[in-house]
Amino acid sequence: MKKKLVVLTGAGMSAESGIATFRDSDGLWESHRVEDVASPAGFAADPKLVLDFYNARRKELVKTTPNKGHIGLVDLEKDYDVSIITQNVDNLHERAGSSHVIHLHGELMKSRSTADPSIIYEMTEENCEINIGDKCERGSQLRPDIVWFGEAVPMIEAAVPIVQQADIIVIIGTSLNVYPAAALIDYARSGTPIYLIDPKDVRASRSNITFIQKGASEGVKELKSILQKK
Repeated sequence: MKKKLVVLTGAGMSAESGIATFRDSDGLWESHRVEDVASPAGFAADPKLVLDFYNARRKELVKTTPNKGHIGLVDLEKDYDVSIITQNVDNLHERAGSSHVIHLHGELMKSRSTADPSIIYEMTEENCEINIGDKCERGSQLRPDIVWFGEAVPMIEAAVPIVQQADIIVIIGTSLNVYPAAALIDYARSGTPIYLIDPKDVRASRSNITFIQKGASEGVKELKSILQKK
């Protein structure tokens, strides 16, 4: 039986693909207040602004491609039972070929009903806009299928048991400052080896973390080398 390898990914995972990280100084939100484009109140106040913001994000996304880090994680499936739990809303893990991906914060290439969160529609590269007047089958305005600030994170419940079963945990491109995602490693079994890949100097108090201070592509390459020697 293959060992279970659980990968937690954040914005740094997709940065090498050209997707700007929201929290950096040059990130997408610098010209928008977070509350205006990523909260229920912002959507209620100016739905067109919010829809246009995410339409632009989708148009950028369809022009990008998975990087070597994404592809390297797919390659690990040859030897491990790999589950990816991502804070990212892009679909680069899926496009690279990863088999099992959980999106904690929603998916950019999906729309959903404002009346019924269970009514979700897949979007295509050719049809990747949501506009005022676009409605679900129940007649309600569509919105991005994104978890906004102040909203519940329903997929966290599916992620917890996966982390509990992990034999190895890998963290890529996240500062471990965004909750509830950051609390996931607290569910790992005692002594579970953790590898943290990030070019920045990420502070973590756990003694069982092996730091790989590189970007996603080079970091995953080094991770594979380390695991092969184990």
